[in-house]
Amino acid sequence: MEGMPHKISTLVYLRNEADELLLMRRNKAPNKGLWSPVGGKLETSIGESPYEAAIREVGEETNFQIEASDLHLFAMIAEKNYEDRCHWLMFLFDCRKVLNKLPPPIDEGTFSFFKEAEVENLDVPETDRSQLWRIYFKSRRDFVALRADCHSDVPLKVEVDEAMSLTNFD
Repeated sequence: MEGMPHKISTLVYLRNEADELLLMRRNKAPNKGLWSPVGGKLETSIGESPYEAAIREVGEETNFQIEASDLHLFAMIAEKNYEDRCHWLMFLFDCRKVLNKLPPPIDEGTFSFFKEAEVENLDVPETDRSQLWRIYFKSRRDFVALRADCHSDVPLKVEVDEAMSLTNFD
């Protein structure tokens, strides 16, 4: 665990008018060959915030223009020992602005829309399957902070550090 790099990233959950989710089948590591929401690493050398990174990544990957007010931060997860190579701190956003068309393929992957029931049958990262999708479908209007130990020698363990319902604040 010591000496592993720590990476900071965003994931943005986008939907179309039929409430289907946009996912990318990744052509590159991490998660090569798996389906994942749009997102990427923060540009820490310029002090980019998670919101700025989410906006930039959505624009770069889908050519869909959004702004901070279109985003709701619904989860933060710290993953230790991901693929036994690094640690991740991820910020997960639900995009309130509806995507009206499927983006064209890019170097990083190809896109498709999926209904909620279809997501459970897709090849997705293990942390996404065991925790993130469940949290998204149940609590995307709320907030939760999680931490996960992803070390390959032990079963995935995810703990909730904080959870709050924002229903009363809307």
